[in-house]
Amino acid sequence: RRCLMAGAVRAPVRIAGYASVFGKPDGAGDTVLPGAFRRSLRQRPPARVALLWQHDPARPLGRWTQLTETQHGLWAEGDLAPGVVAAFEAANLIRAGALSGLSIGFKARTARRPHRGSGRLLQDIDLWEISLVTFPQVDEARVRLFTPPPNTSTPRTPHIGSREYA
Repeated sequence: RRCLMAGAVRAPVRIAGYASVFGKPDGAGDTVLPGAFRRSLRQRPPARVALLWQHDPARPLGRWTQLTETQHGLWAEGDLAPGVVAAFEAANLIRAGALSGLSIGFKARTARRPHRGSGRLLQDIDLWEISLVTFPQVDEARVRLFTPPPNTSTPRTPHIGSREYA
């Protein structure tokens, strides 16, 4: 069974979505502010930000190929690796609508608490990894299978409702 599944995917499966959404408190009460990823994205190329299964460093699924801050949040595009059983399973779960969450693993470089007992406002984040997860901390942090439009020479971020992001 394992060999059949691993051999079933011969080419990378492309995924895309918002890994983080600006201005929305997460499950821990933290809110990522626009610009929070700027330094991290300058210092670390997308392929060095791990693409993991459920934040498990022993379960890499592929690699991120594009990470971009937009007005909405952190847009991520990546490839699930061919020949990796967990990546094959993840692609099928995404395709079936059973898996759609994204979650970031990071260290806060600069954060402030506006009120005692409130969540942090994250101003500068050292991004380490982005995981496919069952339960994202921010409900709008979602992933889909992604097919870029043919013959495009410049990367672009599709609108969530567009055909490419379906």
